[in-house]
Amino acid sequence: MSATATQATADVSRKTVFEILLALCACHFLNDALTSLLPSIYPILKDSLGLSFAQIGLITLDYQLTASLLQPLVGHYTDRRSRPYALAVGMMFMLSGIVALSVARTFDAILVAGALVGSGSSVFHPESSRVVRMASGGRFGLAQSLFQLGGNAGLAAGPLLAAFIVLPRGQRSIAGLSIVALIGIVVLAAVGRWVTKNFVPKSASSHAAVQHAGLPGKKVVVAIAVLIALCFSKFIYLACLSSYYTFYLIQTFHVSVQSSQLYLFVFLGAVAAGTIAGGPIGDRIGRKSVIWWSILGVLPFTLALPFANLIWTAILSVIIGLGLASAFPAIIVYAQELVPGRVGMISGLFFGFAFGIGGLGAAVLGELADRTSIRFVYLVCSFLPAIGLLAALLPNIEPGGVHERARAIEHTAPSESAALE
Repeated sequence: MSATATQATADVSRKTVFEILLALCACHFLNDALTSLLPSIYPILKDSLGLSFAQIGLITLDYQLTASLLQPLVGHYTDRRSRPYALAVGMMFMLSGIVALSVARTFDAILVAGALVGSGSSVFHPESSRVVRMASGGRFGLAQSLFQLGGNAGLAAGPLLAAFIVLPRGQRSIAGLSIVALIGIVVLAAVGRWVTKNFVPKSASSHAAVQHAGLPGKKVVVAIAVLIALCFSKFIYLACLSSYYTFYLIQTFHVSVQSSQLYLFVFLGAVAAGTIAGGPIGDRIGRKSVIWWSILGVLPFTLALPFANLIWTAILSVIIGLGLASAFPAIIVYAQELVPGRVGMISGLFFGFAFGIGGLGAAVLGELADRTSIRFVYLVCSFLPAIGLLAALLPNIEPGGVHERARAIEHTAPSESAALE
C-alpha cells in the first residue's frame, strides 16, 4: 500500500466523517420511504387488480421475506468480499421495483415488484451499516443513531407519499417516484467512491495479531440470542403502540380521530428522539448499560399504561418511546463488537429481524385484538419489557482489550475481514 493511501486511511480513522454519515442517513430515509410505500398503496392495488385479502397477505410476505431474510446473507457475502458500490446496486434494485410496481397489472407482477423492492432494502441495510461504522471515527453509537434516524423518518414518510402523490393520481404515478431512487443511486455511488479511496486493502499479514472478540464461541452465541430476545420485546411492544395507539385512545378515552393522530405524532416524536439519543449515550456510559435500562427500565411505565388516564397515557407513552427506541442503536453496536469483522452480517441479521418481527407482531396483535380487545392487548404487551432481565447474561466486552480490538478492526479496510478468519 502506498504512503498516500496509508495516510488517507489513517486520517479518516481519526475523525467522524459527518458528510458520509448524513449522506447515508438521507439515503436510509429514501430507501425506507420507498419500502413503506408498498403497503400504503394496498387499497389501490386491491381495487384495481381485484385482489383478495389473502393475496394482500402474500404480497406482504413476499417483500418482507426478501427484505429481512436476505439481509444477513448479503452482509455475510460483503464481509468477505468488499463491494463499495453494492449500495448503489441495491438502490438500482429499488428503482427497478418502483418502476415495475407502477406498471404491474397482475398479481404475479406485483409479487415480482415487491421482491425487487425487498431485495434493494436487503442490500442497503447491512452494507450501509458497515460504511457508517467506517465513517464513525470511533463514535459508533452516534453514527448508528444518525443512520437509524433516517430510516425512522423514511418509514413515516412512505404513507405521506402514498396519500399526496399516488392515491390522487393512481398506480402509474408511482413511476414518478423513481426520481427518489435515482437521487439515492447518485449519492450512494459517491459514498462508494469515498470507501474505495479511503479504505484500501492491506496485506493479510498486517493483521495476523488481530483476533476476534476474546470470548468463547458459546458465549458469543448466547449473547446474540439474548440480543435477539431483547429486540423481540422492543419491536413487538413498539408494534403494539404504533399500530394500535389511535384505536386504544379512541376506544378508551373517546377522543376524536384528529386528536388521536396528534397523540400518535407525539409518541413517534419520542421514538425519533430516543433513536438519536441511544447511540451517543452508549458511547459515553457503555452499550450494555443503555440496553439494560432502556428495555427493563421502561417496565414500570408499560405496566402502568393500561390503567392511566388520558394525560398520563400520553406522558407514559413518551417515556416508553424514548426508552425503547434508545435500545436499538446500542444493540447494533454491541453486537458488532461481539463479532468484530462481521459488521455486515450482524447488521443484516438485526435489521432483518427487526423488520420481520415488527410486521409479524402487528399481525398477531391485530388478531388478538379482534378476539379480545385493544385494552387486553396492551395488558399482555405491558409485560414484554421484563425480557430485559436477560441483559444480565450479556458479557462485559467494553472495558479493556476486546473493545479496543473491535475498534482497531473497524478502522481498517472493509475488504480485510476475510483475513481475520
